[in-house]
Amino acid sequence: PVLQPLMASLYLVDSLDGVAVGDPVSLDGAEGRHAVSVARVRVGEVLRIADGRGTVVSGPVTTLGKDTLELAVETVEHQDAPRPSLTLVQALAKGGRDEMAVQAATEIGVDRVVPWSAARSVSRWDGAKVEKGRARWAAIAHEAAKQAIRPRVPLVAPLVTTGQLVSALGEGTAVVLLDPTATVRLATWEPPTDAEDIALVVGPEGGIDGAELDRLEAAGAVRVRLGD
Repeated sequence: PVLQPLMASLYLVDSLDGVAVGDPVSLDGAEGRHAVSVARVRVGEVLRIADGRGTVVSGPVTTLGKDTLELAVETVEHQDAPRPSLTLVQALAKGGRDEMAVQAATEIGVDRVVPWSAARSVSRWDGAKVEKGRARWAAIAHEAAKQAIRPRVPLVAPLVTTGQLVSALGEGTAVVLLDPTATVRLATWEPPTDAEDIALVVGPEGGIDGAELDRLEAAGAVRVRLGD
């Protein structure tokens, strides 16, 4: 029987620099092991492999190993970074709610995630937990991007405090604060036409502290609500 292309599958590698049609591309490590041992990929099946930065190649699998495979590139596509880009500033939250937010935001297209240690955050990253937490969020974004078949994997930035937040976002960023008491609705808010990035700031369980709202608003952020 003729094998049908499994174009719903996407695997990630570190680099596809210089890859052209006709070239072989190898998939090994954890990705190769998953493809061979879990997904049970067979010779002849068509896979998509991305570098997480917008380049995607596809082609049939030509050889299989114990935990590696090789495909012959038939197509090479590149997706430019969107403008404006979309950043999620997610406050640390307990019960895995922050991780669920990172996963969902990645699946719907966020380009960057900034972990935020807000005043009312119950969960805290201290010491070794700072890098461990960031790495955990990065792994979640990596897997969610694969699940959503996204050629670009969101960057997970280092943890920031409120004082570091504005400078971390940078110039050219339109900052939106989710606040249930805001008078402006997100659906009717119009971002600046010259915005290079739109940052959506989501608070912890108790909401964004009033002093933080004032501080961010004074720096140019806009308060919006999702609905009534």
